[in-house]
Amino acid sequence: MGTRRGLLAGLLSLCGCATKVEEAAFQPTDGEPVEIAEFGPDGKMTGEKIIPKMLLEPRGWQQRLTPMGYAVLRKKDTEIRFMGKYNKHDATGIYRCAGCAIALFRSTDKYESGTGWPSFTAPIAAVNIYTIEDGSQLEVLCRRCDGHLGHLFPDGPEPTRLRYCINSAALRFAAV
Repeated sequence: MGTRRGLLAGLLSLCGCATKVEEAAFQPTDGEPVEIAEFGPDGKMTGEKIIPKMLLEPRGWQQRLTPMGYAVLRKKDTEIRFMGKYNKHDATGIYRCAGCAIALFRSTDKYESGTGWPSFTAPIAAVNIYTIEDGSQLEVLCRRCDGHLGHLFPDGPEPTRLRYCINSAALRFAAV
């Protein structure tokens, strides 16, 4: 694909179009519409909204994310236990998707699971995430950008008994 893109860019440069093609490859494009819950800077829900899925080509994601963020969100990698910056994080606020910035989890739903990854009892809004079967586990993904966040386990504390085990590299924290 890289060779084809290079060839296309080379051919288009003859007509002065290469810059526009290169820029377009790194800009988010609209995908199928999805419903999400939006949250303001104060952490309060502002309403539900239908927005397009965020689509980028791999190089666009690489420019948008850290190397570990790309490995986790786009390649479904996992951080090393106890090494993520939000594992022991305890500030008050909202954890947003590192790929598309939608709200995913509240700090009030975060707890110390002892697993080495940030763990939450519930998402901030069920519509902002989804799960799919991943072998014997449930993979947790971002509704807007389909980014891999982590996994869901049935061994959490009351009241939900759920543990959303999430990679720090998939998150961006916003204090409220």
